[in-house]
Amino acid sequence: MTENLKVHFSSQTVEWATPQLLFDDLDAEFDFELDVCATPENAKCAKFFTKDDDGLAQRWEGVCWMNPPYGRQIGRWVRKAFESAQQGATVVCLVPARTDTQWWHRYCAHGEVRLLEGRLKFGDGRNSAPFPSAIVIFRPLPKSRFRWTTTMAVPGGTPIPEGNR
Repeated sequence: MTENLKVHFSSQTVEWATPQLLFDDLDAEFDFELDVCATPENAKCAKFFTKDDDGLAQRWEGVCWMNPPYGRQIGRWVRKAFESAQQGATVVCLVPARTDTQWWHRYCAHGEVRLLEGRLKFGDGRNSAPFPSAIVIFRPLPKSRFRWTTTMAVPGGTPIPEGNR
């Protein structure tokens, strides 16, 4: 295995800097107010939490961006995003598309999931990540006395031909 790829298959880093073009595209849609897990060097918003701030111990409010550490603690970050939305925040998450994990099924499956085509190049990386990525959006619960189920057709989506159902 080449030296360039070893970091992708080890615990040497759990931090994957957000690709700027991806963030810019999402920021144009959501107008982020808070980056909940950043370093001073890679923060995407004027207001941000660092490791020293312990973002998991903070209250997340408004429209939040989250590109969490991708290590063993990722489930705690995704849970916090899910719970923060229940308390009124909108949290947009960039996560590995690990549909085989408990945290994915417990939380991500209940958000709006956008599977990204191809593999992202994080930060200044020369190579693409060895894993697929997803954007998961947790929105506040609607304030209503009624219960309903929301379904959504994706604009530009391709219907499945009748014979293939």
